[in-house]
Amino acid sequence: MKNRDGKNGKRGSQIRAVILDYGEVLCERPKRELLNGMAEVFGVEPAQFLELYKASRDPYDQGKITAEEYWENFAQRAGVSVDRAVIERLRGLDTEMWSGTSPEMLRWVTLLNQAGLTTALLSNMQHDMAAYARKNFAWLGDFDHQILSCEVGLIKPDAAIFRESIERIGTKPQEILFVDDRQANVDGAKSTGIEAIRFEGIKRLREDLEEMGFAVLPEVSRGDGAV
Repeated sequence: MKNRDGKNGKRGSQIRAVILDYGEVLCERPKRELLNGMAEVFGVEPAQFLELYKASRDPYDQGKITAEEYWENFAQRAGVSVDRAVIERLRGLDTEMWSGTSPEMLRWVTLLNQAGLTTALLSNMQHDMAAYARKNFAWLGDFDHQILSCEVGLIKPDAAIFRESIERIGTKPQEILFVDDRQANVDGAKSTGIEAIRFEGIKRLREDLEEMGFAVLPEVSRGDGAV
Protein backbone atom coordinates (compact mmCIF):
# COMPACT_ATOMS: atom_id res chain seq x y z
CA MET A 1 0.00 0.00 0.00
CA LYS A 2 1.22 3.53 -0.76
CA ASN A 3 0.91 6.52 1.55
CA ARG A 4 0.12 10.05 0.42
CA ASP A 5 3.79 10.64 -0.33
CA GLY A 6 3.65 7.75 -2.77
CA LYS A 7 6.04 5.62 -0.71
CA ASN A 8 5.61 1.97 0.10
CA GLY A 9 6.32 0.39 3.46
CA LYS A 10 5.04 0.20 7.03
CA ARG A 11 6.70 3.22 8.59
CA GLY A 12 4.41 3.03 11.59
CA SER A 13 6.05 -0.08 12.96
CA GLN A 14 9.13 1.89 14.05
CA ILE A 15 7.22 4.55 16.00
CA ARG A 16 8.01 4.61 19.73
CA ALA A 17 6.67 8.06 20.66
CA VAL A 18 3.74 10.25 19.63
CA ILE A 19 3.65 14.05 19.88
CA LEU A 20 0.27 15.76 19.64
CA ASP A 21 -0.66 19.38 19.06
CA TYR A 22 -3.36 20.93 21.25
CA GLY A 23 -5.35 23.51 19.27
CA GLU A 24 -7.86 21.90 16.87
CA VAL A 25 -6.31 18.47 17.48
CA LEU A 26 -6.87 17.66 21.14
CA CYS A 27 -8.95 20.82 21.38
CA GLU A 28 -12.13 21.22 19.38
CA ARG A 29 -12.60 24.19 17.06
CA PRO A 30 -13.60 27.43 18.84
CA LYS A 31 -17.32 27.95 19.16
CA ARG A 32 -18.67 30.54 16.75
CA GLU A 33 -20.46 32.51 19.46
CA LEU A 34 -17.20 33.03 21.36
CA LEU A 35 -15.37 34.08 18.22
CA ASN A 36 -18.19 36.48 17.36
CA GLY A 37 -18.09 37.93 20.87
CA MET A 38 -14.39 38.73 20.60
CA ALA A 39 -14.81 40.24 17.14
CA GLU A 40 -17.59 42.50 18.44
CA VAL A 41 -15.23 44.03 20.99
CA PHE A 42 -13.16 45.41 18.11
CA GLY A 43 -16.09 46.18 15.81
CA VAL A 44 -14.84 43.87 13.06
CA GLU A 45 -16.21 40.86 11.23
CA PRO A 46 -15.19 37.44 12.61
CA ALA A 47 -13.11 36.72 9.50
CA GLN A 48 -11.15 39.96 9.93
CA PHE A 49 -10.71 39.26 13.62
CA LEU A 50 -9.25 35.81 12.89
CA GLU A 51 -6.86 37.30 10.34
CA LEU A 52 -5.55 39.80 12.89
CA TYR A 53 -5.49 37.13 15.59
CA LYS A 54 -3.39 34.65 13.61
CA ALA A 55 -1.04 37.28 12.21
CA SER A 56 -0.12 38.70 15.62
CA ARG A 57 -0.13 35.62 17.84
CA ASP A 58 3.43 34.28 17.74
CA PRO A 59 5.15 36.68 20.22
CA TYR A 60 2.31 36.15 22.70
CA ASP A 61 2.36 32.37 22.41
CA GLN A 62 6.15 32.44 22.71
CA GLY A 63 5.96 34.34 26.00
CA LYS A 64 7.73 37.42 24.63
CA ILE A 65 4.89 39.82 25.48
CA THR A 66 2.25 39.93 28.21
CA ALA A 67 -1.48 39.49 27.76
CA GLU A 68 -1.96 43.22 28.31
CA GLU A 69 0.61 44.08 25.64
CA TYR A 70 -0.91 41.59 23.20
CA TRP A 71 -4.46 42.90 23.45
CA GLU A 72 -3.39 46.56 23.49
CA ASN A 73 -1.37 45.95 20.31
CA PHE A 74 -4.29 44.05 18.81
CA ALA A 75 -6.66 46.94 19.55
CA GLN A 76 -4.24 49.42 18.01
CA ARG A 77 -4.12 47.40 14.79
CA ALA A 78 -7.93 47.26 14.78
CA GLY A 79 -8.13 51.02 15.31
CA VAL A 80 -9.90 50.94 18.68
CA SER A 81 -8.95 51.45 22.32
CA VAL A 82 -9.46 49.02 25.19
CA ASP A 83 -9.29 49.51 28.93
CA ARG A 84 -8.20 47.06 31.61
CA ALA A 85 -11.72 45.68 32.12
CA VAL A 86 -12.08 44.91 28.41
CA ILE A 87 -8.65 43.27 28.33
CA GLU A 88 -9.63 41.01 31.23
CA ARG A 89 -12.81 40.07 29.37
CA LEU A 90 -10.81 39.27 26.25
CA ARG A 91 -8.39 37.12 28.23
CA GLY A 92 -11.29 35.14 29.62
CA LEU A 93 -12.96 34.70 26.23
CA ASP A 94 -9.66 33.70 24.64
CA THR A 95 -9.13 30.96 27.21
CA GLU A 96 -12.72 29.76 26.95
CA MET A 97 -12.45 29.64 23.17
CA TRP A 98 -9.70 26.99 23.43
CA SER A 99 -11.00 25.02 26.41
CA GLY A 100 -13.25 22.48 24.67
CA THR A 101 -11.43 19.18 24.29
CA SER A 102 -12.07 16.19 22.02
CA PRO A 103 -13.12 13.04 23.94
CA GLU A 104 -12.15 10.85 20.99
CA MET A 105 -8.62 12.25 20.81
CA LEU A 106 -8.13 12.03 24.57
CA ARG A 107 -9.26 8.43 24.40
CA TRP A 108 -6.58 7.84 21.76
CA VAL A 109 -3.97 9.22 24.15
CA THR A 110 -5.10 6.59 26.66
CA LEU A 111 -4.73 3.88 24.02
CA LEU A 112 -1.24 5.11 23.13
CA ASN A 113 -0.20 4.96 26.77
CA GLN A 114 -1.67 1.50 27.19
CA ALA A 115 0.36 0.36 24.19
CA GLY A 116 3.54 1.48 25.93
CA LEU A 117 4.28 4.43 23.64
CA THR A 118 5.83 7.64 24.96
CA THR A 119 3.43 10.57 24.59
CA ALA A 120 4.09 14.30 24.45
CA LEU A 121 2.00 17.43 24.11
CA LEU A 122 3.58 20.14 21.93
CA SER A 123 1.57 23.33 21.68
CA ASN A 124 1.92 26.99 20.78
CA MET A 125 0.17 28.16 23.94
CA GLN A 126 0.25 31.45 25.84
CA HIS A 127 0.54 31.72 29.62
CA ASP A 128 -3.17 32.27 30.37
CA MET A 129 -4.15 29.10 28.53
CA ALA A 130 -1.23 27.17 30.00
CA ALA A 131 -2.27 28.13 33.53
CA TYR A 132 -5.88 27.17 32.82
CA ALA A 133 -4.85 23.83 31.34
CA ARG A 134 -2.61 22.92 34.25
CA LYS A 135 -5.38 23.77 36.71
CA ASN A 136 -8.33 22.16 34.92
CA PHE A 137 -7.07 19.39 32.60
CA ALA A 138 -6.33 16.31 34.68
CA TRP A 139 -5.54 14.48 31.44
CA LEU A 140 -2.31 16.47 31.07
CA GLY A 141 -0.85 13.96 33.48
CA ASP A 142 -1.39 11.27 30.84
CA PHE A 143 1.44 12.80 28.79
CA ASP A 144 5.03 11.87 29.54
CA HIS A 145 6.15 15.29 28.31
CA GLN A 146 4.44 18.69 28.07
CA ILE A 147 6.20 21.19 25.82
CA LEU A 148 4.47 24.58 25.71
CA SER A 149 5.83 27.45 23.64
CA CYS A 150 5.37 30.09 26.35
CA GLU A 151 7.44 28.02 28.78
CA VAL A 152 10.33 27.06 26.49
CA GLY A 153 10.53 30.36 24.57
CA LEU A 154 10.30 28.52 21.25
CA ILE A 155 7.44 28.21 18.82
CA LYS A 156 6.27 25.98 15.98
CA PRO A 157 7.16 25.71 13.13
CA ASP A 158 10.70 26.65 14.23
CA ALA A 159 12.81 23.49 14.02
CA ALA A 160 14.32 24.37 17.41
CA ILE A 161 11.16 23.41 19.28
CA PHE A 162 11.10 20.03 17.53
CA ARG A 163 14.73 19.46 18.42
CA GLU A 164 13.85 20.31 22.01
CA SER A 165 11.05 17.74 21.85
CA ILE A 166 13.36 15.07 20.43
CA GLU A 167 15.87 15.69 23.21
CA ARG A 168 13.23 15.44 25.93
CA ILE A 169 11.74 12.27 24.54
CA GLY A 170 15.16 10.72 24.12
CA THR A 171 14.64 8.67 20.99
CA LYS A 172 15.51 8.94 17.30
CA PRO A 173 13.51 11.47 15.23
CA GLN A 174 12.31 8.75 12.83
CA GLU A 175 10.83 6.89 15.81
CA ILE A 176 8.55 9.84 16.64
CA LEU A 177 5.14 10.58 15.14
CA PHE A 178 3.84 14.17 15.25
CA VAL A 179 0.23 15.19 14.58
CA ASP A 180 -0.72 18.84 13.97
CA ASP A 181 -3.49 20.61 12.06
CA ARG A 182 -1.17 23.13 10.35
CA GLN A 183 0.92 22.16 7.36
CA ALA A 184 3.71 24.58 8.29
CA ASN A 185 4.12 22.79 11.61
CA VAL A 186 4.05 19.39 9.93
CA ASP A 187 6.78 20.58 7.56
CA GLY A 188 8.81 21.95 10.48
CA ALA A 189 8.70 18.58 12.21
CA LYS A 190 9.66 16.73 9.04
CA SER A 191 12.68 19.01 8.61
CA THR A 192 14.13 17.45 11.77
CA GLY A 193 13.46 13.87 10.66
CA ILE A 194 10.24 13.37 12.62
CA GLU A 195 7.40 11.43 10.97
CA ALA A 196 4.48 13.87 10.76
CA ILE A 197 0.82 13.83 9.77
CA ARG A 198 -1.49 16.78 9.20
CA PHE A 199 -4.66 16.42 11.26
CA GLU A 200 -7.79 16.78 9.12
CA GLY A 201 -10.29 15.06 11.39
CA ILE A 202 -10.29 11.81 13.32
CA LYS A 203 -11.55 9.69 10.44
CA ARG A 204 -8.79 10.95 8.14
CA LEU A 205 -6.20 10.53 10.90
CA ARG A 206 -7.22 6.89 11.31
CA GLU A 207 -6.88 6.35 7.56
CA ASP A 208 -3.44 7.99 7.48
CA LEU A 209 -2.26 5.88 10.42
CA GLU A 210 -3.51 2.71 8.75
CA GLU A 211 -1.62 3.66 5.56
CA MET A 212 1.65 4.01 7.45
CA GLY A 213 1.12 0.75 9.33
CA PHE A 214 0.66 2.27 12.78
CA ALA A 215 -1.18 -0.19 15.01
CA VAL A 216 -2.79 2.04 17.65
CA LEU A 217 -5.75 3.72 15.96
CA PRO A 218 -8.20 6.31 17.28
CA GLU A 219 -11.79 5.20 17.63
CA VAL A 220 -14.09 6.92 15.13
CA SER A 221 -17.63 7.76 16.23
CA ARG A 222 -20.61 7.45 13.89
CA GLY A 223 -20.73 11.21 13.64
CA ASP A 224 -17.24 11.10 12.16
CA GLY A 225 -18.20 8.67 9.46
CA ALA A 226 -17.87 5.31 11.19
CA VAL A 227 -20.07 2.47 10.12
